[in-house]
Amino acid sequence: MFHDELDTHTDIDIANEAATVALAVKIVDICGVGDMVALYGTLGVGKTVFARAFIRARAGQAEEVPSPTFTLVQHYECDPVPIYHFDLYRLNNPDETLELGFEDAMADGSVLVEWPERLGSYLPKDRLDIAIKQGVRVNSRSVRLTGHGYWLARVADVINEGKIHAI
Repeated sequence: MFHDELDTHTDIDIANEAATVALAVKIVDICGVGDMVALYGTLGVGKTVFARAFIRARAGQAEEVPSPTFTLVQHYECDPVPIYHFDLYRLNNPDETLELGFEDAMADGSVLVEWPERLGSYLPKDRLDIAIKQGVRVNSRSVRLTGHGYWLARVADVINEGKIHAI
């Protein structure tokens, strides 16, 4: 659990894909313009499942949400804030993010980034890191939420209000 300023993360056990969706719905509710959610994890661990659920929670369940693996970025015009979904797996250099419009996306909407480590020095100091790894049971996941900058207090408030806990 979140205890003080030195403890910047909380760990959550996710039972299945439906629980991953539920977590994404809770997180999208606290995201606005300029907010970045950085999704860490190996291939196939559930980053795109989380991203799709996040986008559909804001844009509507019928929204088609293709993986941006080949396009590198997908934009969703939705209320109250647009969403930009970046998949940086194929990037060779952090400077390439500028060509993708990363800075404009941060100024205009909520930003989801898969493979955020490829941002290098462009990784914002204010962000929510979500690290997903295989859990102990089949289909389960272990998720670590880490708040950086203003996200530190925001994550603490959400956890303390009981909005995020083991799902």
